[in-house]
Amino acid sequence: MARLLLERGEVTAAAIAEALGLSPTAVRRHLDALVADGEAYTRDAPRRGQRGRGRPAKLFLLTESGRARFGHAYDDLAISALRFLAESGGEQAVRAFAERRVATLVDPHREAVTAIADPAARAEALATALTREGYAASTRSVGIGEQLCQHHCPVAHVAAEFPQLCEVETAVFADLLGTHVQRLATIANGDAACTTHVPHVPDQQRARRTTAREVPDGGKSL
Repeated sequence: MARLLLERGEVTAAAIAEALGLSPTAVRRHLDALVADGEAYTRDAPRRGQRGRGRPAKLFLLTESGRARFGHAYDDLAISALRFLAESGGEQAVRAFAERRVATLVDPHREAVTAIADPAARAEALATALTREGYAASTRSVGIGEQLCQHHCPVAHVAAEFPQLCEVETAVFADLLGTHVQRLATIANGDAACTTHVPHVPDQQRARRTTAREVPDGGKSL
């Protein structure tokens, strides 16, 4: 049914029922489900000739989300482009591209994230920002830190060949959160989610505590 919408662009429930040999009632039930899931939408069919009684027929069309179920060649195009970039400019050119991409992703949210002092709340703010960018992110407390989980990655297939995308992303997370972070899992490597450990103690506090332990009372640090 979704494929008919893809192929025909816009079509009535009656036309789908005729093409598939189904009852109009059954077709409308499935179309209503597509609309409810955000994969299709409707608009009124234009009237032709004299205006008849009753409501105009509804045309059903796929949304971008509905089209996505049939896949795109975007990943193949992106991989080909990065391969060319690596061949012509080397690994550093790929890393520069990754840095530009991640900066474009997070810079609009930088102020909102870095303005928060509490490490756990800052990680949660970053998760909210990533969710707005399509990464379906969340956080959960795990002992002395937080786990930042990205349940979706739009560039997972590309990152499987070019791990620089993940490496740069991890470095930017550390910068935003003000602490060293550790990437535990990635969708690009076949894991269920991209998981990053975020310790509760920021780097500056950790450094002060380490110095305090190393320097005896009354002593001077070098």
